[in-house]
Amino acid sequence: MAVIDQYFKHLVASGASDLHLSEGQPPKMRTHGAITPISEGVLEHETLNHMLKEICDDAAYERFLETGDLDFAYEMDAKSRFRCNYFKQNNGLGAVFRLIPTEIKTIQDLNVPETIERFGDMRSGLVLVTGPTGSGKSTTLAALIDYINRTYARHIITVEEPIEFVHNNKKSTISQREVPIHCPSFADGLRASLREDADIVLVGEMRDLETISLALTAAETGLLVFGTLHTNNARKTVDRLVDVFPSDQQSQVRTMLAGSLRGVVAQLLLKRDDQPGRVAVNEILVSTPAVSSVIREGSTQKLYDIITGGKEHGMQFMDDAIWEKMLAGRVSALEAYMKAIDKSRFKAALPPEYADLGNSGGGVTED
Repeated sequence: MAVIDQYFKHLVASGASDLHLSEGQPPKMRTHGAITPISEGVLEHETLNHMLKEICDDAAYERFLETGDLDFAYEMDAKSRFRCNYFKQNNGLGAVFRLIPTEIKTIQDLNVPETIERFGDMRSGLVLVTGPTGSGKSTTLAALIDYINRTYARHIITVEEPIEFVHNNKKSTISQREVPIHCPSFADGLRASLREDADIVLVGEMRDLETISLALTAAETGLLVFGTLHTNNARKTVDRLVDVFPSDQQSQVRTMLAGSLRGVVAQLLLKRDDQPGRVAVNEILVSTPAVSSVIREGSTQKLYDIITGGKEHGMQFMDDAIWEKMLAGRVSALEAYMKAIDKSRFKAALPPEYADLGNSGGGVTED
């Protein structure tokens, strides 16, 4: 047993999601959004260096010591798998470990809108699952891939950094590739998938122009492409995809995106008020002729009206989803206010002690 496994076992037993180890600091864990120390003693360099090196490939650890960053996955046992990120910081070494559930939940288990499942029925196009780090994007995407795997006989290729949820072949054949072990980059993995008789490609992160350009091309040529971005709503997602390109290419990109985008699922996690834990809320954009038209025109500010008026297509605006959770008593008014886009809508629901919150600049935010 590796020395670090004692912390992992404590993490699992406590129902926590993340382990934080930092030289000169006590070990800490995140439980339901809050970070607390596990013990009082601080981690010395020799101890932490030994723990990090023990569960990592020698060549990869040498690369980490040279570059200062490393991502990989570690499996403690059949039920406990972790996404590992090593980094250097001002006091020395640091690492964060995210517990990856080995059991892949269904869309129904996650209690997210079943409209999301319909994206798995599509044969081509681009579907984006977006949200900040730690918002459950990977969990929702895993549920969607598992739905396809159980329902259709297709070849699914995933390009991830690192591989998180491990999928076993069911009706589909799944090939999971890890950056940089199995392919040098997301763009290289996506480019290769065009020659590997893929029906569906999942791109773990669309972080640069080359990857986004290849994803649009793949979607246009008949693949169903799933990708992620760190954006909080549908409008920002469309704008981000277009803004990555030089200005002289943006008109062409808008045309490509208008033709290939099938939907956007933005996700946030809110702290629950009715019980310990967090609950997912989603904004959902489903492509329609009206959506394609505003993307082509570059009038993304009109997406708000399309989403709020598109309930029959399964669309949902983020603030409406948050409002619903607040009225049901699942999240507090303060949590709803802090996560909402239009703060003014939620201000009246705040308890009296928070009445002055946001007076210096309330209204609509894009955070």
